[in-house]
Amino acid sequence: MNLFWQDRSVLITGCTGLLGSWMTQELVERGARVVGLVRDWIPQSRLFTEGLSAQIATVYGRVEDLATLERIINEYEVDTVLHLAAQTIVGVANREPLGTFETNIKGTWNLLEACRRVGGVSRIIVASSDKAYGDQEILPYAEDTPLNGEHPYDVSKSCADLICRMYYTTYRLPVCVTRCGNFYGGGDLNFNRLVPDTIRSAFREKPVVIRSDGTYIRDYFYVKDGVLAYLHLAEQMDRPEIWGEAFNFSNELQIPVLGMVRKILNLMGKTHLHPVVLNQAQHEIKHQYLSAKKARQKLNWQPKYKLDEALLETIDWYRTFLKAGLLSAVTHS
Repeated sequence: MNLFWQDRSVLITGCTGLLGSWMTQELVERGARVVGLVRDWIPQSRLFTEGLSAQIATVYGRVEDLATLERIINEYEVDTVLHLAAQTIVGVANREPLGTFETNIKGTWNLLEACRRVGGVSRIIVASSDKAYGDQEILPYAEDTPLNGEHPYDVSKSCADLICRMYYTTYRLPVCVTRCGNFYGGGDLNFNRLVPDTIRSAFREKPVVIRSDGTYIRDYFYVKDGVLAYLHLAEQMDRPEIWGEAFNFSNELQIPVLGMVRKILNLMGKTHLHPVVLNQAQHEIKHQYLSAKKARQKLNWQPKYKLDEALLETIDWYRTFLKAGLLSAVTHS
């Protein structure tokens, strides 16, 4: 087994989230000394249901608090930072842009400033998004596509992305940015997202409700592939020539919303359920997908999971989750 992560001190922000919980599990299994920054107690998060919280050091706080970040990096002698904390829901960002800016923009500059002030951090990966590119006429997005967010969530990611580049070019901070599409996988408790909502609705024999007209195209990325991509990039950061750069990670598939819903229903044997299309989406990009050519060439990276395989694993996770009765305790917002 690769011993790169053995005994390495790693700070994960956002470790109760979808990507963060799987990242925590993988790093614990690889022998890292994980420090998790937790804002809210979410008992249904995999961090707690899988017993992961008992295997890491947990600090309760917010990325908006610079002093807390400095204390963590100093006291735990953090070597690697995986900055995954964010407000990720487009609708929430539209309703409350300032809160999204506080978390996504200020949280990012606080994290980078804490690393700069304390020192000793050898690699920092900041999670951006394909939304940072905004609406573009030329697709797929490549890393040199201009950052052109126009709506609250997209702008928050464009800004955070540029701040990362500034901290590298001005202070030579060892930071890289990841830009991925829509993560999905077991453990996503945000049921206003398409994949978990479709699966939950199908298990309940209810038609899934689609906010858009169903033709919006997204780049869906399995969370386990995301974990492996981030860790692969972090290991590659022993090469200073990639510091300051951004990398797209993607299966490079263009999937319409209705196409994803029908794929899931087919895999679940629920093709008799017909989606309800509201066509009410606002301030959302209609067509997005990423090129991962740079990651393939510069990092020698490729995804591990095929779409059907990943969706079947995801469906199995929610089947167990629903049977366990855990869903009743989840607050839907």
